Amino acid sequence: MLYARQAQTTALIETVQKTIRSLKGETEMSDTEKFEAFKHKIVWENEARYGAEVRAKYGDGQADAANAAVLAMTEADYERFEALKDEVQRALEDAVRAGDDPKGPSGERIVRLHKTWLGMTWRDYTAQAHRALAAGYTADERFTAYYDRKLAGCAQFLCDAVQYWAR
Repeated sequence: MLYARQAQTTALIETVQKTIRSLKGETEMSDTEKFEAFKHKIVWENEARYGAEVRAKYGDGQADAANAAVLAMTEADYERFEALKDEVQRALEDAVRAGDDPKGPSGERIVRLHKTWLGMTWRDYTAQAHRALAAGYTADERFTAYYDRKLAGCAQFLCDAVQYWAR
């Protein structure tokens, strides 16, 4: 665990140094290197912002596995990851606007999409963990604000749908 963090930190430092040299015109970075730098930046920012909390709730193994999953993504994987996240949000907004029942077909579809999205970074999926995470979407105002940023009720719909459909 500590060796994994040390390796991630070392890789991040090297990437930052190369990025700085690139910005100064001392070297060029390929698109692949830029994408690698981008992924390291995402992981570093997420770790800085939420790392301690995630590690306390889910353990170092899960946090390290999620970080490793992001770092292992290809550009196509990352595009799919982001597209799924956006698709979940759009589907939530559509369902809430339509007054759909979270126990209905749209709720089931959203839960399948959300599970697929989670599966791109989770080491092990369990319905119990999915339900616990979704419960946090309404218990933690940060998550509620994220899902409700365009339309109130999306976080609650997702929570209710996951509680019903995640098995």
